[in-house]
Amino acid sequence: MILPLLAIVAGFALLVWSADRFVEGAAATARHLGMPPLLIGMVIVGFGTSAPEMVVSAMAAMDGSPGLALGNAYGSNIANTGLILGATAMLIPLTVNSKIINKELPLLLAITCVTAVFFWNGALSRTESLILLAGFFGLIGWSIFSALRGKGDIVESEIEKELAEHDMPLGRALFWVAAGLTLLILSSRLLVWGAVTIAQQLGVSDLVIGLTIVALGTSLPELAATVVAARKGEHDIAIGNVVGSNMFNLLAVVGIAGVIAPMPNIPPELLTRDWPVVIGLTLALFVFGYGFGKRHGRINRVEGALLLAGYIAYTTYLVVEITNKAA
Repeated sequence: MILPLLAIVAGFALLVWSADRFVEGAAATARHLGMPPLLIGMVIVGFGTSAPEMVVSAMAAMDGSPGLALGNAYGSNIANTGLILGATAMLIPLTVNSKIINKELPLLLAITCVTAVFFWNGALSRTESLILLAGFFGLIGWSIFSALRGKGDIVESEIEKELAEHDMPLGRALFWVAAGLTLLILSSRLLVWGAVTIAQQLGVSDLVIGLTIVALGTSLPELAATVVAARKGEHDIAIGNVVGSNMFNLLAVVGIAGVIAPMPNIPPELLTRDWPVVIGLTLALFVFGYGFGKRHGRINRVEGALLLAGYIAYTTYLVVEITNKAA
């Protein structure tokens, strides 16, 4: 048990560090190539912060652990919305000023419902996975269109400020893109091995380990980015990081895993236990953040506490389940 635990701890540490290096290198490279700041923030940074989930789920699928891949995607969305946004809003109430994010919130809700439709028959085919990936590329295309049309959006100035703070020469930026991606793959391999080994030794499913330990670890880059952005007053970046990451998780993370290894037997508890939590938190985020005719949407401290309470209750239930099975 000690060696797999060390593998998980080392894998997480290296995963978070390498993801940060990869995102900074990719953003700086894009800036040197003349890409607009809003496009960098929506596509490059959004893709980069979801890279840990994508790589971990791909590794899990290749290793024959599809439950770990699904748990990682769904668990990351639960952690992003309940833990990260909930805790951040309790400390610093978040205001949604960006019109782009107001368009993304209902889109996230729709994508969450579509994935449930695919899972309803208890399986995920390669064709359905390809549809999810097509949706992901469609989302990238929409993000590019929105970024090019969104000149003057409040989130643009926030992203431009962030890019200026993390600027670096082109050579160094390219080095960190390559090194960060390589380390992401190595750390993901280490993390998946440790997680699967612990699941086997505790007698619990890969899905549960993916929903808890792995999901929390791969969400750490979003946690760091969201808290830092909120402290700087960049509320739209803070919320946009989570909304964008959640959409990428449902489309790309699940899609990649399903293309690599189609899933004929999805655990039924994914629909009966986990999806209701995902849709509940997503619906709450939509209601709190959208605004509905107001000038700005806002997630206040009480609403943040409700999101966090949902995450704590759900995680406590899973921990009790793990404890009972290990006893």
